[in-house]
Amino acid sequence: MVIMEKTELSLPKIVGIKFSKIGKNYYFDASKLPGIKIGDSLIVETSRGWQIGELSEIITDPEILKNAAYKPVDRLASPVDMIKKEELKEKGEKALEICRSEIRNQKFEGVKLISSEISFDEKILSFLFSSESEESPNFNNVKKILGRDFPNARIDFHKIGPRDVARYFAGMGSCGLESRCCSQFLCNFESISIRMAKKQGISLTPADITGMCDRLRCCLGYEYCQYVDALKDMPKKNKMVMTPSGKGKITDVAPLRNTVYVYIEEVGIKEFPVNEIQDVILSKTDGEPTAENQPKPEHGRDNRRNRRNNR
Repeated sequence: MVIMEKTELSLPKIVGIKFSKIGKNYYFDASKLPGIKIGDSLIVETSRGWQIGELSEIITDPEILKNAAYKPVDRLASPVDMIKKEELKEKGEKALEICRSEIRNQKFEGVKLISSEISFDEKILSFLFSSESEESPNFNNVKKILGRDFPNARIDFHKIGPRDVARYFAGMGSCGLESRCCSQFLCNFESISIRMAKKQGISLTPADITGMCDRLRCCLGYEYCQYVDALKDMPKKNKMVMTPSGKGKITDVAPLRNTVYVYIEEVGIKEFPVNEIQDVILSKTDGEPTAENQPKPEHGRDNRRNRRNNR
């Protein structure tokens, strides 16, 4: 037990820090700051200079901690740092107004500025934008105008997709949730296809499967794997089956409940567990079960085998 405790104490304290609403977590070593907690503001040095970010994750997986090699967290943000953060936010908003004005003047079609950010050391001014065109706009003239007010900062433009735009602005989801999934807990956007909706029997009406970003809803992937597994042993729709209430046709399936809905004449539609139904193979002429679904007598195979041996 003593050895295990020493091993646990020797592991570094790795934390995830987020620098923007739509940014991912970046990992740092916070071993020298034992008292920090989720939501704290931390000062760290990154490849883009000094930044202030919010602690959003504390890594607990021992396998990751054993092989961890990350830059250290410099310090917990002080009240002075937080005041500077607000000042930089105001400067960023001013830069955003200037940039929007220049984009209108230069008539960039389909370009929408989302946000701006000034690094904590004021060396980098970054803009996020979305564009309807696949080609990257030429912002050189805009950078020249911005350089007059921000001469010591490097000016960058980063394009983001419609899902990231929806995440940034947050707001109510199409389903009625007070806050969209992308702004709550989704870290990465997985590939979503129309096949996922079909597999789950979801209406293909655009309003039912499209999110606020005008893309297929991320939630279509939440239960997709469960439906794929559940449908492997499910019978198909329109198949004739024998049920405890009589013969009928499958009108729908409920994969997660492992049941089917069967229409039976003079009874209507009833729900049955899959293990209570049997396949029925109908003939083309009278609709009666054919001999194909009747078991073959064992002695029939023995007689054929004897005839072959006597030849």
